[in-house]
Amino acid sequence: MEQTVFNSRDPRCKTPYGAVPAGTQVTLTLRPPRSMGFSRGILTARLEQRDNQIREIPMGWSGLDGDRDCFSCVLDTGDYVGLIWYTFRLEGFFGRYLEIPQHQLTVYDGSEAVPGWFGEGMTYQIFPDRFCRTAVPDPAGMVGGRWVHQDWGEAPEYRPDHTGEIRNRDFFGGSLAGVREKLPYLHSLGVETLYFCPIFEGAENHRYGTGDYEKIDPMLGDNEDFAALCREAHALGIRVMLDGVFNHTGFVSRYFNGDGSYPGPGARQSRESPYFSWFCFQQWPERYDSWWGIYSLPAVNEGDPGYRAYIFGDENSIIRRWLRAGADGWRLDVADELPDDFVAGIHAAVRAEKPDGVVIGEVWEDGSTKIAYDVRRKHILGRHCDGLMNYPFRNALVGYLLGGDAACFMEEMERLRENYPAFAYHSAMNALGTHDTVRILTLLGEENDRMNCSRAWRADHRLDPDQRHLARLRLKLGALVLFAFPGSPTVFYGDEAGMEGFEDPFNRRTFPWGAEDGELLAWFRALGAARRALVPLRRGDIRYLKAGCRVLAFTRSAEGRTVLAAVNAGEAPAELDLPWQEEPLVLPPLTGQLLPGPGWEDDFNVLSSR
Repeated sequence: MEQTVFNSRDPRCKTPYGAVPAGTQVTLTLRPPRSMGFSRGILTARLEQRDNQIREIPMGWSGLDGDRDCFSCVLDTGDYVGLIWYTFRLEGFFGRYLEIPQHQLTVYDGSEAVPGWFGEGMTYQIFPDRFCRTAVPDPAGMVGGRWVHQDWGEAPEYRPDHTGEIRNRDFFGGSLAGVREKLPYLHSLGVETLYFCPIFEGAENHRYGTGDYEKIDPMLGDNEDFAALCREAHALGIRVMLDGVFNHTGFVSRYFNGDGSYPGPGARQSRESPYFSWFCFQQWPERYDSWWGIYSLPAVNEGDPGYRAYIFGDENSIIRRWLRAGADGWRLDVADELPDDFVAGIHAAVRAEKPDGVVIGEVWEDGSTKIAYDVRRKHILGRHCDGLMNYPFRNALVGYLLGGDAACFMEEMERLRENYPAFAYHSAMNALGTHDTVRILTLLGEENDRMNCSRAWRADHRLDPDQRHLARLRLKLGALVLFAFPGSPTVFYGDEAGMEGFEDPFNRRTFPWGAEDGELLAWFRALGAARRALVPLRRGDIRYLKAGCRVLAFTRSAEGRTVLAAVNAGEAPAELDLPWQEEPLVLPPLTGQLLPGPGWEDDFNVLSSR
């Protein structure tokens, strides 16, 4: 009953749609059947970020709509920024009443124009050590006690060393020179943004324990190699995004210097170290805060003035100097573990240095409602993150591909579309897999009860031919949705080539140059070309034509043109009625199509997964 009386996505009940900038007057209307005999309504709004201030606004009768009474009011958001939780109560004769459950209204700071480029084109995520090497490097003299695999095709080391510790000191030697060599390949995929996992000096192969923010890891190259990469990428229309790991540093670093690898005194050597106040010791020098209790990743005190100046406050801060060197934006590692004002400081530094630079945050949940350390975060309320990694998209899409109802996918995505400001929804980093997840091909082909087999089994296991065939069909469907959906379609290196693998480090094998899955690669290239060329896919609106059982179909429209994405993830043929043609579209089992809707005057090559 409540849904028929008030639907926040129905313009008859709420305008404007979804999240609104501060200062917006939001019109809210209840539409109960006249036969229910209600005589008035009351809106109760709780302004969470204003000490849960309560507003009660009467809703007077505003007319009839068929057989329904209408009761309306206007909620003036004024200068408020934050979440508003609102409920309704309808009252009638003889004590009759109806209460409408709580709804969310996101009110954001809309005073800044957010660059739109990130959400328009394809992003490609590179784990630098494993993408491409031009020569086998010599690790002598490098921090961390590294060793290098001579054979590019070997498996990453996953076993503990003689002390029982997994140290991540095995390297393969992928480099920035290797990426430069493969720029034509990336351009042929339709890549418009390169997102690098950390490239600064670090003892571990993942480099999430930063050793020196000012220095490219010598195994990858040097600072000039980075500048040259950016210049060559920009010449091909490809931007570069760096991974900013600012919640913690490395135990092996110039700042903490846990093992004495660096010449200057780190926080663990001396209380007089310029970096001592950056870290929180319970008992110096042995007990200190670290990320999730991992001793090799000492946590940083983000409130320290010196650390803030170093990362974003100074003219030559880390954020600004790498943008000056050629980067176009930052992805913030564990963004919800950084204080809001720290993220805001990074955002301000990015915009000051490069007005069209962007900040993307790593958040695994709905970013509008995220609570971390008992604080509702401001990630997408304006002047913080411009977009977030869209793990809710990944989870919903994988669930659908593995047998879920398309209606569940649509509902989850429509909830985000309603909760997110438009700039954040369209600048989301959408992906099927990342360096933190099982390879998407493995996930789509493997049985769930085998995901928990031993690490030795997972290290060597590959899908059998039947599993791989099914996984490839599903991946083609998932990729079609990925490239047709609002937000940046993001591909983890090698997914387009058919790489398999369970969790870290098995999802971080080396790129199989010369042994790519040609059919998958051709499909990703076709989707990348479509995303680059078709304006509706770059910045169009979205409307669902069908989302039920195993069929998902939606359109993207912009500038008078429409593109349809239609997927049948089921085992039986399905028909889809299209409003612009008489004959229904027939989708065979496990197939998808990207095809033209109304507004196309010239030919459009239909993309079909079979």
